[in-house]
Amino acid sequence: MLGLAALIRVTARGVRSLARDEHARGLVTLALTLIGAGAVFYHQVEDLSWVDSFYFTVITLTTVGYGDIAPETTAGKIFTMFYVLIGIGILVALITEVARHVLSGNGNSED
Repeated sequence: MLGLAALIRVTARGVRSLARDEHARGLVTLALTLIGAGAVFYHQVEDLSWVDSFYFTVITLTTVGYGDIAPETTAGKIFTMFYVLIGIGILVALITEVARHVLSGNGNSED
Protein backbone atom coordinates (compact mmCIF):
# COMPACT_ATOMS: atom_id res chain seq x y z
CA MET A 1 0.00 0.00 0.00
CA LEU A 2 2.92 2.32 0.72
CA GLY A 3 4.30 1.74 -2.78
CA LEU A 4 1.00 2.79 -4.35
CA ALA A 5 0.94 6.03 -2.34
CA ALA A 6 4.51 6.81 -3.44
CA LEU A 7 3.63 6.10 -7.07
CA ILE A 8 0.62 8.43 -6.85
CA ARG A 9 2.77 11.20 -5.30
CA VAL A 10 5.46 10.88 -7.99
CA THR A 11 2.86 10.84 -10.76
CA ALA A 12 1.05 13.88 -9.33
CA ARG A 13 4.35 15.77 -9.06
CA GLY A 14 5.17 14.90 -12.67
CA VAL A 15 1.74 16.01 -13.91
CA ARG A 16 2.08 19.33 -12.02
CA SER A 17 5.47 19.95 -13.63
CA LEU A 18 3.98 19.02 -17.00
CA ALA A 19 1.33 21.70 -16.55
CA ARG A 20 4.06 24.31 -15.99
CA ASP A 21 6.00 23.32 -19.13
CA GLU A 22 5.06 25.48 -22.13
CA HIS A 23 6.24 22.85 -24.63
CA ALA A 24 4.16 20.15 -22.94
CA ARG A 25 1.08 22.38 -22.80
CA GLY A 26 1.51 22.97 -26.52
CA LEU A 27 1.61 19.21 -27.17
CA VAL A 28 -1.51 18.67 -25.06
CA THR A 29 -3.31 21.43 -26.96
CA LEU A 30 -2.17 20.00 -30.30
CA ALA A 31 -3.28 16.46 -29.36
CA LEU A 32 -6.69 17.64 -28.14
CA THR A 33 -7.14 19.73 -31.29
CA LEU A 34 -6.18 16.73 -33.42
CA ILE A 35 -8.72 14.50 -31.66
CA GLY A 36 -11.42 17.16 -31.91
CA ALA A 37 -10.76 17.78 -35.61
CA GLY A 38 -10.87 14.05 -36.33
CA ALA A 39 -14.13 13.68 -34.47
CA VAL A 40 -15.70 16.56 -36.39
CA PHE A 41 -14.51 15.05 -39.69
CA TYR A 42 -15.87 11.57 -38.92
CA HIS A 43 -19.13 13.02 -37.63
CA GLN A 44 -19.64 15.06 -40.81
CA VAL A 45 -18.17 12.81 -43.53
CA GLU A 46 -18.77 9.32 -42.17
CA ASP A 47 -22.06 10.29 -40.49
CA LEU A 48 -21.00 8.81 -37.15
CA SER A 49 -22.56 9.92 -33.87
CA TRP A 50 -20.41 12.19 -31.71
CA VAL A 51 -19.63 9.36 -29.32
CA ASP A 52 -18.68 7.03 -32.18
CA SER A 53 -16.62 9.80 -33.79
CA PHE A 54 -14.54 10.41 -30.66
CA TYR A 55 -14.31 6.68 -29.99
CA PHE A 56 -13.08 5.93 -33.52
CA THR A 57 -10.59 8.81 -33.35
CA VAL A 58 -9.03 7.65 -30.09
CA ILE A 59 -9.02 3.97 -31.02
CA THR A 60 -7.39 4.79 -34.37
CA LEU A 61 -4.71 7.14 -33.01
CA THR A 62 -3.76 4.77 -30.22
CA THR A 63 -3.41 2.02 -32.86
CA VAL A 64 -5.80 -0.28 -31.00
CA GLY A 65 -8.08 -0.54 -34.03
CA TYR A 66 -10.81 -2.90 -32.86
CA GLY A 67 -12.32 -2.92 -36.34
CA ASP A 68 -15.88 -2.36 -35.18
CA ILE A 69 -15.97 1.01 -36.98
CA ALA A 70 -14.16 1.74 -40.24
CA PRO A 71 -14.33 4.58 -42.73
CA GLU A 72 -16.67 3.75 -45.60
CA THR A 73 -16.30 6.77 -47.87
CA THR A 74 -13.30 7.40 -50.12
CA ALA A 75 -12.74 10.76 -48.41
CA GLY A 76 -12.84 9.05 -45.01
CA LYS A 77 -10.30 6.44 -46.06
CA ILE A 78 -7.90 9.01 -47.51
CA PHE A 79 -8.28 11.29 -44.47
CA THR A 80 -7.64 8.36 -42.11
CA MET A 81 -4.39 7.41 -43.87
CA PHE A 82 -2.93 10.88 -43.37
CA TYR A 83 -4.57 11.33 -39.96
CA VAL A 84 -2.88 8.21 -38.61
CA LEU A 85 0.53 9.17 -39.98
CA ILE A 86 0.39 12.62 -38.42
CA GLY A 87 -1.60 11.78 -35.29
CA ILE A 88 0.47 8.87 -34.04
CA GLY A 89 3.61 11.01 -34.13
CA ILE A 90 1.93 13.74 -32.11
CA LEU A 91 0.58 11.27 -29.54
CA VAL A 92 3.99 9.57 -29.20
CA ALA A 93 5.61 12.97 -28.60
CA LEU A 94 2.99 13.77 -25.95
CA ILE A 95 3.32 10.41 -24.20
CA THR A 96 7.11 10.77 -24.21
CA GLU A 97 6.85 14.22 -22.65
CA VAL A 98 4.41 12.99 -19.98
CA ALA A 99 6.71 10.06 -19.16
CA ARG A 100 9.73 12.37 -18.95
CA HIS A 101 7.99 14.61 -16.46
CA VAL A 102 6.65 11.75 -14.36
CA LEU A 103 9.97 9.90 -14.28
CA SER A 104 12.09 12.97 -13.58
CA GLY A 105 9.78 14.02 -10.78
CA ASN A 106 10.97 17.62 -11.02
CA GLY A 107 9.92 18.58 -14.51
CA ASN A 108 13.46 19.23 -15.72
CA SER A 109 13.23 18.07 -19.33
CA GLU A 110 16.72 19.32 -20.30
CA ASP A 111 18.37 16.14 -18.96
